[in-house]
Amino acid sequence: MADLDIELKQLVIESLDLEDIEVEDISSEEALFGEGLGLDSIDALELGIAIKKKYNISLSAEDEDNKKHFYSINTLKEFISENLN
Repeated sequence: MADLDIELKQLVIESLDLEDIEVEDISSEEALFGEGLGLDSIDALELGIAIKKKYNISLSAEDEDNKKHFYSINTLKEFISENLN
């Protein structure tokens, strides 16, 4: 699970071109959007596409749980783990 943590942080950095951020700078518990890492809705879309491509997980824009799944690295890990295979 620790590997998925690092993998997701790296995916966030690479897919969103966060040049000044390192894996160590992203807290697994901290919010990714708003007051946390400061991502916005465009970032959410790009991150969703990257996750869909990398993990072959189907995401729906209408899913009301997306906000919960994309809250932090930990919630993304849980979502991806539940939806793999």
